[in-house]
Amino acid sequence: MINIREELEGHIRKLVRPLRDEDELKEILKVKLTKKEYKLLLKSATNEDLNMDLERFEKAKAKLTKKLNQEKLKQKLMV
Repeated sequence: MINIREELEGHIRKLVRPLRDEDELKEILKVKLTKKEYKLLLKSATNEDLNMDLERFEKAKAKLTKKLNQEKLKQKLMV
């Protein structure tokens, strides 16, 4: 079972309101993230193997975290 809400809470530094429900989060993220970023988020939520070396994974994860912490995107993700 994929729990995007928990994964997002781990990436987002400061949440002022609760996150939306899972289905709404998935729809917003599909639009706002690239396919690669979305896939990385889903696979890290399920602890699935990503088939990439550690350095590339760390760079991609840092980029994803930075994007998720942009105020405009955080506002869309919260209720």
